[in-house]
Amino acid sequence: MRQPLLGCIADDFTGASDLANNLSRSGMRVLLTAGIPSAEESLDADAIVIALKTRTAPPARAVALSIEACRLLKQRGVRTIYFKICSTFDSTSEGNIGPVLEALTAELQTGFSVVAPAFPETGRVVRRGHLFVNGVPLSESSMRTHPLTPMTESDLLLLLAAQLRHFPHSAVGLIEEASVSRSAEAIRTRIKQLQEQHCAFAIADTETMDDLTRLAEALQDAALITGSSGLGLCLPRQWGFQPSAESSSLPPAAGRSVILSGSCSEATQGQVQHLLSTGGAGFYLDASALLADRSGTIRRAVEWVQQQWQSHPAESPLVYSTCSAERRLHQQNAPVESMIEQAFAALAAELVRQGVGRLIVAGGETAGVCVQALGIRQLQIGPQIDPGVPWCYAPRSIARDSGLHLTLKSGNFGAVDFFTKAFTLLENTSARETRHE
Repeated sequence: MRQPLLGCIADDFTGASDLANNLSRSGMRVLLTAGIPSAEESLDADAIVIALKTRTAPPARAVALSIEACRLLKQRGVRTIYFKICSTFDSTSEGNIGPVLEALTAELQTGFSVVAPAFPETGRVVRRGHLFVNGVPLSESSMRTHPLTPMTESDLLLLLAAQLRHFPHSAVGLIEEASVSRSAEAIRTRIKQLQEQHCAFAIADTETMDDLTRLAEALQDAALITGSSGLGLCLPRQWGFQPSAESSSLPPAAGRSVILSGSCSEATQGQVQHLLSTGGAGFYLDASALLADRSGTIRRAVEWVQQQWQSHPAESPLVYSTCSAERRLHQQNAPVESMIEQAFAALAAELVRQGVGRLIVAGGETAGVCVQALGIRQLQIGPQIDPGVPWCYAPRSIARDSGLHLTLKSGNFGAVDFFTKAFTLLENTSARETRHE
């Protein structure tokens, strides 16, 4: 059994999948767990990624779960803890990035942590401490109208400082591009300067993948790393891992296919529109219909999917609540959001019981409730579909004994033809795996 080197704590399920994907691409054998594993659970991997649903949880709960996960990972012998956050710094003035980061810093007694949310491969860069998404300041991007974590500020030093409870605003410093673009040694020198200035946290300017590589080299011995999945693509090389096909191999897929989409991001809106405009079939899960008759609406959605399987057995039906951010904001309130999530959870469990063996879930909150509803404990990481999104395999779930292939897509990720591309990749990969058996 492998001794895990890296222990990761992700604040949502799609983010966990994103990080696990990059670690796997770089040669690590990765195990993703849905929630905190038990003390007795076997964790045979180079890297363990624990997926929590804490991004929008009350700060106290987010902190408690993150510390529990950290302690379990340290008990398993990991050398480095990786607090995985979103590359668009998804959070509010209450947290949860700041409170969890403060707690992990205290728990591990590090006194300092670098925060590196950038991932240039997906268009997220940090310049002079400001986050840009595809060349647009975060506060001017589509994230400004996110229904749960609207991002109206681009200055990450201000964003993080506002969330701190036990440190002054001056505790957040900046590792400027001048150091990051020079060398790992220059980064370490800058970190030492910031520590001497009594900084506890440092945002890292990062404009290129080469910048990320230098950051990974500088941080390879750190006890605590905070960042998006980008660093996960660069760290394994510092520890001697090399990309290999074995690290992302999965069993052949079988069973029916379906798509569940609860994200309202611009990327997912485009993907849903593309699927429907190219002949795909969709059932809109309307919030008002759920409010009027929750069980009846879910039953009608299941019956519609079954009809699609009968009339078009080779197709992948789509059930979606995806709509414009303005429309979702108009209908948004906590009970409605929770009701939509729970409807998707019920749909996922029922459709898998009906024979689904290949499942796409779009949206971080949606993915979290679906995985929990399916009783999935562990996921193996397979091939990448698009940057940040791999196929995964659950050996067991409460609804299916023979294993389930699924992908948990962050709302912001994936090309416009993601849904069709994903199933084509899985089909081709499964055919190769079958020939090799």
